[in-house]
Amino acid sequence: MSAVAWIAVGSLIAWVWLLLGQGFYWRTDQRLPRRTDPARWPSVAVVVPARDEAAMLPVSLPSLLVQDYPGEAGIILVDDCSSDGTGQLARDLAARYGGLPLTVVTPGEPGRGWTGKLWALRHGIAVARRDKPDFLLLTDADIAHEPDSLRDLVAAAGPGGPDGFDLVSQMARLRVESVWERLVVPAFVYFFGQLYPFRRVNSARSRTAAAAGGCVLLRTEAAERARIPESIRQAVIDDVSLAREVRRSGGRIWLGLAERVDSVRPYPRLADLWRMVARSAYAQLRHSPLLLAGTVPGLLLVYVAPPATLVAGVATGDGAAVWAGGTAWAVMTATYLPMLAYYRQSPWLGPLLPLTAVLYLLMTVDSAVQHYRGRGAAWKGRTYARPEAAPDR
Repeated sequence: MSAVAWIAVGSLIAWVWLLLGQGFYWRTDQRLPRRTDPARWPSVAVVVPARDEAAMLPVSLPSLLVQDYPGEAGIILVDDCSSDGTGQLARDLAARYGGLPLTVVTPGEPGRGWTGKLWALRHGIAVARRDKPDFLLLTDADIAHEPDSLRDLVAAAGPGGPDGFDLVSQMARLRVESVWERLVVPAFVYFFGQLYPFRRVNSARSRTAAAAGGCVLLRTEAAERARIPESIRQAVIDDVSLAREVRRSGGRIWLGLAERVDSVRPYPRLADLWRMVARSAYAQLRHSPLLLAGTVPGLLLVYVAPPATLVAGVATGDGAAVWAGGTAWAVMTATYLPMLAYYRQSPWLGPLLPLTAVLYLLMTVDSAVQHYRGRGAAWKGRTYARPEAAPDR
């Protein structure tokens, strides 16, 4: 066989393995477990870190204030040094909508060795613990919840001990309205599931751990046992780190796709999505040049080689390259279709996954470049050092 055909065969082998051997990551059936309502609804403290979120709060915060929850619950919004009136707007919305009681607190600038969001969570969790809630709901300021979201999350967590979960997290459905959002957002969740197959995360026998930071219900005793958030204070990818610590401390975790939790943050331009991905992409590779060097050819082989070898095979009359490249591209597309259906997008976007993968590869390389220029992991005016370089407080 030709060299092109061998590359096509290698890509096809990779896709057969991904199809059958990576925890069936491409399936979208991991949804919130349905449980019987508890005899006594546990108490919940909702902690919302917010930095310059005045544009998002009018959509997201009312959805928390009007939660239909039978037990005791309250909201703590942590105004993380905002400059746009986030804290006062939150108070005004609470006065307008009523519902769950709202407390607004301000932690000040992050302590040394802390990333901003985790510093805000630390302060919010400390305030919440004064009332000794049974659960903490950690949710972002750009996440909107249906009125029964909190009730469903708590019911899904179940009782404590081996019959319940210590962490229940939902991957909020992201906005897909602009052209770039339709092209990039479903692939973002698809790639996340490929790295952290939800079925493996949800298996008690697995070591794979992950969560989606926009919606995390955490049992308070599990948070204390895992020393959350102190144990992950330097993490840039805080949701995955949180889940790992909970699992490492003996907790049971669950992660799935949301049906009634949505992100309301718009990413209308490619530049917006680029910043969102690039701020943590190199951190996902543990800031390792070796991992980056392996990732680049790996992504090219898996995602770019199928259409490239198919086209080359047609041009040169190489039947083996046409067959292997075309089959690999078909398998790739088939694994992407369930995610497109979840996002209610056209299946015709499926064959474009190689293009989106190239965009993500470029975002990852850019993330590494920005890191070495001292501008890595930058978000809302803050840049965070790599963990081993960040001094403790």
